[in-house]
Formats: sequence, structure tokens, C-alpha cells
Amino acid sequence: MATEGLAVSEAPLAYRVKPFARTADLGPRPPDLPVIRDAAAGVAALLDAISAAGGTGDARGASDGGGGLAVLTGAGMSTESGIPDYRGPSGALRRNHSPMTYQQFTGDPAARRRYWARGHAGWRHIVDARPNAGHTAVAALEEAGLLAGLVTQNVDGLHQAGGARSVIELHGSLARVLCSDCGDVSPRAELEARLAAANPDFRPEAVDAGVSGAEEPDPTDGTDGGTDGGTDGGDGLPAIAAEGVEAPAAPGAALTPAGRVNPDGDVALAEAEIARFVMVGCRHCGVGRLEPDVVFFGATVPRDRVTAAMDVVERSRLLLVLGSSLTVMSGYRFVLRAGQLGIPVAIVNQGPTRADTRAALLVDAPLGDILPPLAAELAVSA
Repeated sequence: MATEGLAVSEAPLAYRVKPFARTADLGPRPPDLPVIRDAAAGVAALLDAISAAGGTGDARGASDGGGGLAVLTGAGMSTESGIPDYRGPSGALRRNHSPMTYQQFTGDPAARRRYWARGHAGWRHIVDARPNAGHTAVAALEEAGLLAGLVTQNVDGLHQAGGARSVIELHGSLARVLCSDCGDVSPRAELEARLAAANPDFRPEAVDAGVSGAEEPDPTDGTDGGTDGGTDGGDGLPAIAAEGVEAPAAPGAALTPAGRVNPDGDVALAEAEIARFVMVGCRHCGVGRLEPDVVFFGATVPRDRVTAAMDVVERSRLLLVLGSSLTVMSGYRFVLRAGQLGIPVAIVNQGPTRADTRAALLVDAPLGDILPPLAAELAVSA
């Protein structure tokens, strides 16, 4: 696990910006792999690792005086804000949903209608989500000058809402909408207002029983018939960074708030609601195809974002991975680069990750129990 003895090469890593692809389950961790599960012990071990790496000092050769910690966050960062992750204890992929690809979105008008109808139903959950203690703790680390940089695979904007000023959004943001024809960029909130006006009778609470395992809500039973999140069979929003949501509810069961929206902001929706959903065109050219400013499976992460994120890792003294299973190369490549440079990697994640055997330290505990005390201790030392 540890990086001792690894040959350190300063040569640039040759990497390709490849499309996302579906990945196999990680499986259990090797039984002999050291994992810290106690939060207090995890905080203490992280403090020791950061201190040993010089992570509270200036960045590795940086000229801007930045801190030494490179932070990479995944969907697990937002679970305590009510947005489920992919492969964690309540992960979306546990429902056997498969993601919509960019090829499906661009090549099939029905898929685009399904995307925007389900996304319109789920948008209110993304808007209502609030940054959790982990987000504010990471922002405190940045404020204390301890970060070489912050890279997130999330598209929910909660790092910025939690106070972080400089965030590399590797997979884009749900808050922006692009026109593929004229190139106009517009706020998602503006599109949502236009969609609401075009669909005054839209019922976001109408659950797709075939997907969610729930029944259509009975308007007389007094329940809200909540919806179930997931990226399903070409039906849902793109799975941005395959991380690990709750097991399917029993038929007729009321779904929990965390089960109503998936990490990418959509919900399961009845086919009748999708079929009658009215689309709108670009605000600028009037007819252009609109798409979210996010990276779908089958699409590539823009090279400038990868380069900027790689620069953060290369200037750091320790790479701290928070809430990511690192299953896809989009995030895993940064662990590989850190290993090439002899930069230690510490991972805090609930459940196994692809990089477990490459990490110098593994902590399996809720981020809300780890990050606030960690940030408080590091802020004092800074």
C-alpha cells in the first residue's frame, strides 16, 4: 500500500482523455489490507500522514505558496446532503441501473425527452440540497491555505455553496446548459423556469413503478409518492463519475428522501409523464438542441480540465481522496500520477475503492465524522 520504495519519476505521465465506460463491481477488499474504521483513529492517522508528507507546508515546488494537499472528491462527498452516491452503502448502481450514454442522448430524441423530463422532476432536489459539514470543512482547509487545489467529480455545486472559492469541476455542472448548435451557455435555473411554463400540469411525483419498485401514488392515501433516483437503462441522467443509493423499495413502500434523486439529479418518472413532456429550444437560436454541461458516459472529459487537475496533483505533497470509489479512470488517473511521482495517497471512503492497494492510508468512515475535526486540527497547525 505505502509508497516507500517506489521509483520517483518527474517525467510527464502520458495519458489519454478517454470516454467513460461501464466498469465491473469492485468486490470486497483483501482481508489483510489495513483499514481504519474508527473515526477518531482515522483523524489521528490522517494528521500523521499529512504531517509526514509535509502537507501543511508549501506545495511541492509551487511558486504560488499554495498548500500541500491535493483534494479529490467524489459522489460520497454529497451523501450527507441528501444526494446519493453510486457505489457507496446506499449507492445508485446497487439498483442495477445502467447510465445513459452521450451517444443515446445525442442520437435519440426520445432519450433526450426522457432525460429532460426526469431531470426536471429531480432538479428541485438538487436546488434544495445544502452543503454538509464535509463541504464546509474542505472550504476551511482552503481558507487556511492548506490546499494545492480542489478537484471534484461532482456536478452539484455544493463545494462552492459550502464556501470553496477555487474548484475544478472535472465533470462539469448541472447548473449550466449548453446549446449544441449555437454554443450558447445559459443557467439551468432559467431553463427550468421555461420548462415549468411549458409543462404547467407536469407531475414530478408520478413514479415509474417498473424502475423504482414503487407503485404509482394513490392520491387518496395521504403520501407524497416520492420518486426513486438512478441512472437506468438509458432512461436517466448521465452517470458522471461512477462511484457507488439505497436498495430498491418494496412495492408500495414510501421511498426515503435520499432515494428520490440520483447523484446526477434525475428521478424515476412514469412513462405517461415523459410522453407528454413538452421540450423547449435554445433561448438564443430558438431551435438548438440543449444539453447539460456535464460529461456523459461515452463522452470525454475536456483536456484542459484534466490538465488543470493533474497540475494540482503534481504540485502537492499528499493526495487526499474523499468519497470516491475511483472506479473509472477519470479519477483513478490522479492516483496513478501521484504514485509515479512518489506522492502518498490517503483515501477516506465508505466501501472499497479501485486504488485501495495503492494507498498509503485507508479510512472507512463517514466524511462528516472525519473532515470537521481534521480541518480544525490542521487549521490550528497552520
